[in-house]
Amino acid sequence: MSGPHWPPDLMWWITAVELPALAGLFVLIWRARRELESAIGETAEDLADFKLDVAKNYASQAALKETEQRLTDRLVRIEQKLDDFGRTRRGR
Repeated sequence: MSGPHWPPDLMWWITAVELPALAGLFVLIWRARRELESAIGETAEDLADFKLDVAKNYASQAALKETEQRLTDRLVRIEQKLDDFGRTRRGR
């Protein structure tokens, strides 16, 4: 038994067309994967930088709640003063 005997035109097709095409496809896929991995790494770095920027430059919830409470207290005091002023003006 000597294995299959392939016609010469099939062997030529495999060696001249199929193998270079597959090698080219392999190289394209390899380059695309390498570029994708690089882009993912850059995106991860950009996301980390953005998170750091947000942590540095934006107010925390506690600070926002404290500011809201101070503003509310101040507005209540202004409202009380206006009410007192309106009562004294009506009292004249």
